[in-house]
Amino acid sequence: MRIIQFREALREAMSEEMRRDKNVFLMGEEVAEYNGAYKVTQGMLDEFGPERVYDTPISELGFAGLGVGAGMNGLRPIIEFMTFNFSLVAIDQIINSAAKMYAMSGGQYNVPVVFRGPTGNAGQLGATHSSNFENWFANTPGLKVVVPSNPYDAKGLLKAAIRDDDPVIFMESELMYSDKGEVPEGEYLLPIGVADIKRKGSDVTIVSFGKIMKVALEAAEELAKDGIEAEVIDLRTVRPIDYATVYESVKKTNRCVVVEEANPISSLATDIAFNVQKNMFDHLDAPVLRVNSMDIPLSYSPTYIEATLPNVKRTIEAVKQVTYTK
Repeated sequence: MRIIQFREALREAMSEEMRRDKNVFLMGEEVAEYNGAYKVTQGMLDEFGPERVYDTPISELGFAGLGVGAGMNGLRPIIEFMTFNFSLVAIDQIINSAAKMYAMSGGQYNVPVVFRGPTGNAGQLGATHSSNFENWFANTPGLKVVVPSNPYDAKGLLKAAIRDDDPVIFMESELMYSDKGEVPEGEYLLPIGVADIKRKGSDVTIVSFGKIMKVALEAAEELAKDGIEAEVIDLRTVRPIDYATVYESVKKTNRCVVVEEANPISSLATDIAFNVQKNMFDHLDAPVLRVNSMDIPLSYSPTYIEATLPNVKRTIEAVKQVTYTK
């Protein structure tokens, strides 16, 4: 199977859907003439032209609203945010228009729009460019929230998101765009709302998503050297969450650790831990633990970044705590 970059997988997904459906179009800052801030959209202007690949002004509220209106009128917009940190400028259109329109119109209007772009930290970009909003959007009825961790999942899930009749928040990472992985030549879609077990194990369940899957998988490999076999679940979608897959794993392992980049208060890890402990209480041999970022704004300093974010060391410590090993 061929190996391509994460950014190439996203580009293929969008291009294939634009060839398949003339109602799909792309807009955002620098997506056309500049070939994308992260070169995700490279060459798309040349293929589809300026009527379907639009460079927008620096006005997230404006072009997000335009996308909502276009979706209500039968088109399928893909809206790229240069970073989801900037989506805060457009959050009224996402939360109060896109997410609520179907319910408020009594089912008369769907909003088939995809809002996509990078989330979380991207290294030394400072606090205002390093926030995680997955839990914010996942707290909003009417939205679906997808956070892929590898090129294969990214392509299949983005194609599914573009075809979905509901608004989808599709969250990537600047630190993943050059990641490489196996992606088949033929067309495929992955269902939204279905998790994937990336590593089988019998001693503890580690739940994660997005780029922090790298931390979870590396921790699992290190734990195996100490005889602890971790099952690692990639949620892939955080609204809806595939709790059935998580619960079946916990029935087998009897322990659970959730690893997430966001700050701990009101995080997705908090909700997952609550639901596992509520619904799997009789199967648990230890409390569910969370590994989140420290509850502080992310620093510019690389030393502080390493200390703030979830890492392999902290994940291993959490697993050894729930498995009662040193």
